[in-house]
Amino acid sequence: MTALAFDTHAFVKRLTGAGMPEAQAEVLADEQRRLFDDRLATKDDLERVKAEINSETKTTLAEIKADILKWMFGTIGFQTIVIVGAVLALSHFGR
Repeated sequence: MTALAFDTHAFVKRLTGAGMPEAQAEVLADEQRRLFDDRLATKDDLERVKAEINSETKTTLAEIKADILKWMFGTIGFQTIVIVGAVLALSHFGR
């Protein structure tokens, strides 16, 4: 994960300028930087997740398409058998 630019020195100066003890300000700045590094997603992270989602979506759509085609051809085959059977039955019935 790419680290974000977080100016810990400026953060510490601002906190100490507001009256916080320097040791506490430094600990808070370090924890803030760690939080940014560990928890926030970068553009690279989002692009990677987007690529994974697109790949999974394409795979799922391909599987669904294969299922639809399988059912469609099965239905056409069944209809053909029914029609041929009906035509044969009618041809024997008319004699």
